[in-house]
Amino acid sequence: MSTNTQSRYIKSTELFERAKQVAPGGVHSPVRSFKGMGQAPVFFEKAEGAYLWDVQGQRYIDFCQSFGPLILGHRDPEVQEEVLRMVHTAWSFGACEPYSLELAEWLKAHLPWLEKMRFVSSGTEAVMSALRVARGVTGREKVLKFDGCYHGHVDSLLVSAGSGLAGEAVSSSAGISQAIAGLTLVCPLDDEKKLEEIFTVHSHEMAAVIIEPLPANYGLLPQRIEFLKTLKKLCVKHNVLLIFDEVISGFRVALGGMVELTGIEPDLVTYGKILGGGFPVGCYGGRRDLMDLVAPLGPVYQAGTLSANPIGMVAGLTTLKKMKKENGWKTLNTRGQLLKNKLSGALAEKNMEFVQFESLFWVHQKTSEVIRDQNKIPKTQSESFKSLFLGCLNDGVYLAPNAYEVGFLSLAHTDSVLEEASQIIIKNLA
Repeated sequence: MSTNTQSRYIKSTELFERAKQVAPGGVHSPVRSFKGMGQAPVFFEKAEGAYLWDVQGQRYIDFCQSFGPLILGHRDPEVQEEVLRMVHTAWSFGACEPYSLELAEWLKAHLPWLEKMRFVSSGTEAVMSALRVARGVTGREKVLKFDGCYHGHVDSLLVSAGSGLAGEAVSSSAGISQAIAGLTLVCPLDDEKKLEEIFTVHSHEMAAVIIEPLPANYGLLPQRIEFLKTLKKLCVKHNVLLIFDEVISGFRVALGGMVELTGIEPDLVTYGKILGGGFPVGCYGGRRDLMDLVAPLGPVYQAGTLSANPIGMVAGLTTLKKMKKENGWKTLNTRGQLLKNKLSGALAEKNMEFVQFESLFWVHQKTSEVIRDQNKIPKTQSESFKSLFLGCLNDGVYLAPNAYEVGFLSLAHTDSVLEEASQIIIKNLA
């Protein structure tokens, strides 16, 4: 690291050294650690619109947007006004209140497959609860997931494909017993043959299949509609519940998420991120008959002290109403295409590729076909990304600090912001 670079991040480095004394690795979520980047993570103290400012007052165009929730940008004025009004009204009740009711009624009016829902505090909690409902409904224990899809840090889903028997899984984290890992089956994405094989062998013991209909946690891996339709057909045929994990794609790719874009309705769906407007909110819901089995109506227990926190409820509803009023999804798709057009030529010259799906994007080394399976990601992805990331960071563009994380646009990323960012990115292509 050059002397100039060191001085640029001297305060962040000092804070990181302090943080390492009180938090594992100095962070409260691993992806923030800048692991493998060769320097301390940047500490930020202010955000507005499309921008972040670090502790030394240096400005960055932010394409992380808190990993997706901030679809309007940081501290949108309309959302901030409602949040401040709520802060001056109440912080938490631990009792019934009208704010979650208003959000739930708005969601049900716009998403017909969301017949009933329960608000929680994170996407992980939503997924954990949806799986519990599926097991409670079917009386079966096993769940099928897909390699390359991430569903939070639920024990039974922190697994990867094993070798040998169809669908066999092994834990991908210490602290998870093989007994728990053994409750999960794993299938490659974009592989109907393997999928049908697993259903043939295991469908009688499967409670549910869970999938990100737009996998966006290990690169951006858009799936063929035919593959998703095959999955839905197999679930119906074998009486296995289908769960869509739309924590990332929900309310980002469209008001109705991937359910709207594909026309495929799951039995249960999980949401988060945008739904909280920048605050910690998650949700699981779906068919009325399934959700009516959740306590206090039914035997599937789930509870949360801060569930349906009123600040998150008003932030989420204000965000969604503004997106709908301004047709924000059309604007974001146009801007995503604009950024792709600005970068694709320069990337191609460096044998790299820009993948865009609505307001999500990902840069990877060029391949001969669309990457729909994590195993087809070039092995040099991390190495090529590191140079791009550090160069952009030094010039004022902040990307998620991991080669397999996607970028996010917001309504605050205007054409002029994208022009400035694209010039910086092109400058730093290795």
